[in-house]
Amino acid sequence: MTTHAPLSFQPREAVGPAYSRSAIAEAQKLSWQALERIAALVRPGMTEAEVRVAGEAILTEMGMERTWHPLLVRFGANTLKIFSDRSEGDAVLGENDIFFIDMGPVFLGHEGDVGATYTVGSDAEMQACAEAVRVLFDRVRAIWDHGAVSGRALYERAEEEARAMGWVLNIDIKGHRVSDDPHSVHKGGNLGDFDAVPGKGLWILEMQIRHPKRPFGAFYEDLLA
Repeated sequence: MTTHAPLSFQPREAVGPAYSRSAIAEAQKLSWQALERIAALVRPGMTEAEVRVAGEAILTEMGMERTWHPLLVRFGANTLKIFSDRSEGDAVLGENDIFFIDMGPVFLGHEGDVGATYTVGSDAEMQACAEAVRVLFDRVRAIWDHGAVSGRALYERAEEEARAMGWVLNIDIKGHRVSDDPHSVHKGGNLGDFDAVPGKGLWILEMQIRHPKRPFGAFYEDLLA
């Protein structure tokens, strides 16, 4: 039986007066729809900046109220960088390449946050990396689904799972809070530093891995709901 904490149990899980579990689920659904539309436009020869411009237009068309964090696009070796890093130049997507998209739009007054990795061409190791980060995410989320596991323990397990799968986990990426906008007033901190059991509809689980030898990686994130 899952034993997730109620919303009022932990100060780091505080929400605003407008918070709604159904609204944050809908914001996440719309965010995924937008991400898939953007990813479908990406072609070799495009730059990261071109994808951002196209993505921002799609988000606006879909009724995004604002972004709580900017649309992030990473190609090739830039997939090794964390959110706070700047990309190296305006990278151009190659014929055989890997990329990820990370976005934080606000819909219905609630914060969406989604990210996923894709490939173009036929590089088998890149394709395996993009698939592996999804598998890793699902394994860690399944651990959370069983309940009674702290956020800190989730990321310890994630590191073990990634290593067993033959990939390197970026332990600087530890997940974070979302809520009715803005979540920042609640100062929830990182999921990977949370010593209680994460509640539903409040935390983004992030996974970022890298190839053990080649200069590329993969990223995936979604709401623990």
